[in-house]
Amino acid sequence: MALSASALALLAQHGLHAEAIALANGTQLQLLSDVRVVPGKRLVAKATWQGQNVFAKLFAGTQASRYAQRDQQGILALQAAHIATPNILAFDQVQHSDVRVMLIEAIEDSQNAEVFYTQASPKARLHLLSQLVAIVAQQHQAGILQTDMYLKNFLVQSSGQNAIERIYSIDGDGIRKIMALSQHQALQNLSTLLSKIDVIELEQHLPTWLALYTKTRGWSASPDVQHVHQMIQKQRTEMASRYADRKVFRQCTDVQVMQNSQGFFARSTSFLHLPVPATAEALDAVMQQSVLLKDGNTCTVASTSVAGQTIVIKRYNIKNLGHRFSRMLRPSRAAVSWANAYRLQLLAVPTAKPIALLETRCAGLRGKAYFLSEYLDAPDLTEAFSGRLDGVSRAALVKAVVQLCYRLWRLQISHGDLKASNIKVLAGEPVLIDLDSMQQHRYAFFANRAHVKDLQRLMQNWKDDTSLYNAFLKSFKVVYADHTPLIQAKILSN
Repeated sequence: MALSASALALLAQHGLHAEAIALANGTQLQLLSDVRVVPGKRLVAKATWQGQNVFAKLFAGTQASRYAQRDQQGILALQAAHIATPNILAFDQVQHSDVRVMLIEAIEDSQNAEVFYTQASPKARLHLLSQLVAIVAQQHQAGILQTDMYLKNFLVQSSGQNAIERIYSIDGDGIRKIMALSQHQALQNLSTLLSKIDVIELEQHLPTWLALYTKTRGWSASPDVQHVHQMIQKQRTEMASRYADRKVFRQCTDVQVMQNSQGFFARSTSFLHLPVPATAEALDAVMQQSVLLKDGNTCTVASTSVAGQTIVIKRYNIKNLGHRFSRMLRPSRAAVSWANAYRLQLLAVPTAKPIALLETRCAGLRGKAYFLSEYLDAPDLTEAFSGRLDGVSRAALVKAVVQLCYRLWRLQISHGDLKASNIKVLAGEPVLIDLDSMQQHRYAFFANRAHVKDLQRLMQNWKDDTSLYNAFLKSFKVVYADHTPLIQAKILSN
C-alpha cells in the first residue's frame, strides 16, 4: 500500500512526511494509503497510531478547524442517538502546523456498503438494504440528516458468506441535526439513498422497504409508493446528469482533462497506462494504420492496438461548411458518447468502457471529434443468434435482451438506434454500444415515447425470422409487468 501523488502533494504543502507525523499530544502517526483526497483541503487515509490500525482524517487550509469540528460533532450526534459509528480515538493538531487531525478506530473485517452491495449475493443485498433503510429511519427519528447520502458512507462489518454483523454510519462531516425534520425532507433523504440501488430490485422491494421505514418511524400509514418512486427517479436522473453531463468533463477522480483554444482532451484515469494520442493529427495517423470497421461521411470507426490492448477509435467527421456551422456550438456526438458511457457505468448497464475524448476547437468552436473506447471481442446480436446456440442458450439470450430493454425503460433511457449490430453479446450478456443518440429523459412521457421507438427498431431485426420474433414476443409479455409500451409499439394488441 502507498499514498497517491495527490495525497503526497497535500502533505508536502505543509512539510509533512507520511512515515512520521508528529501530533501536538506527543504521539506519532504513520500514513499507509489514502482513501480520499480533496486537494489542498482534506486527506483520509489508513494509518497506524500507537500500535493500532486507524483511519486518519487530516484537515488543511483556512477552514481546517471548522471542517474538523463539524466532522467531530457529526460523529458525536450519531453516538448520542445510539446509532453505531466508529469511535474517535484522538482529536488533535499536527505539531507546529495548522493541520487538524482526527483519528477514528478501524473496524476489522469491514468494507463500505457500496463495495459490499456490488459483490454480495442477491439475498445478502436485500438484507443489507433492509438494514440501511432501518438505520436511516433511526437517524431521521433522532432528527439527524445525512446530507451526503451514499452507500459508501456506511461501513459493513461482515463474516463469511456475506453475513452482516453490524453496519456503521460514517462521515460525520455530512451529518446535520435538524430541529423539526419534515416528512418531505425525510422521504427526500431516503430517496437519495434508494436512488443508488438497482432499478429492478427497487421496483420489486420498495413497498416492503417503505413499510419497514414507516414501522421504525412509528408512523400510522406508509407514504404513497408511487410518489416515493417518482422522487427516487428524479434523484437518480439528477445524480446521473451531475456525473455524466458535468463531472466527467472536468478534472476529477475518474477523469483527467487538458484544454486549450485548439482542443479539449479528456481521458479515463482507469486507462492512464495506455499511451493514447492526444491530438487530431496523431489520432488520424493511427487510424490510417488501423483496421477500418466503418467508413461513412459523418463517422469513421477503426480498431487498433495500443500497448497490447485493442481499442476502438470513432471519429465524427465534418462533411461540409454547413455541417461545420451546425456542430460548432453543440456538444459533439463524441462528447455525447463519452457522457453516456459514464452514465451507463454509473447505472450498472453494461457498455464498452470509455477511454478518451478529443474535441478539436477553433477559437473555442467545435470541429471534428474523437471517442475512444475499449474493443469488445464479441459478436453482435445477429451474429450470436446465427451461431450454434442450443435452445436453452437462445432463450436465455432473448430474455437477457428483453430485461436490458426493461431496465432502460425503468431508468427512462432511450438508445435511439437499437438495432442488432449495436448490441454485443459478451459471455452471454448483452452490452450496449454506439451511444451517440442515447438520452436519459427527465419526464416519463418523453421517455415512454422514445422507448416505444426503441422497441419498434429492435423488433425490426427479427421481422424475417418468425421463430425468433415470437420468442421475443413471449419474453416481452413475461418481463414487462406493464404492457403499455408493448401495445403502443404494436408488439402486443389490446
